[in-house]
Amino acid sequence: MQITKFTDLGLRVLMYLSQEVDGQVVTIQEIAQQFNVPRNHLIKVVTRLNKLNWISTTRGRTGGLKLGANANQLKLGNILKELENKTSLINCNDPPCALNGRCNLKEILDHGLNKFYEEMNKYTLQSIVDKKTQLAVIELHQRYAI
Repeated sequence: MQITKFTDLGLRVLMYLSQEVDGQVVTIQEIAQQFNVPRNHLIKVVTRLNKLNWISTTRGRTGGLKLGANANQLKLGNILKELENKTSLINCNDPPCALNGRCNLKEILDHGLNKFYEEMNKYTLQSIVDKKTQLAVIELHQRYAI
């Protein structure tokens, strides 16, 4: 399974927001520049993260983004499942399959996908932002502020 660019960017945004530097406000423009991604695509990701209450946004000249939940409470499997919006790997109805209802492929693949999400839930956002990642994110924040 390969995650979408949307999910990849969502994870990077969460990782980036997990490290605050001296109360600096993080903007969409900053993240777009730091990760070299289109601003419009980033806005879609940020909107989804905000709707999930994983980040909070403030509009206006002094507005910005910040993590809306504790990094230890955001489980990686749940993040992947929500952002990927995938509960099944195949659709036996589109296009219609001649074996529909007479094979175990979908059931086995769905079981594997659920086990993947369960395994990923052993990790949190904090788990993937280890010391070297924390330092790298802080460096990015500082570099942008200059």
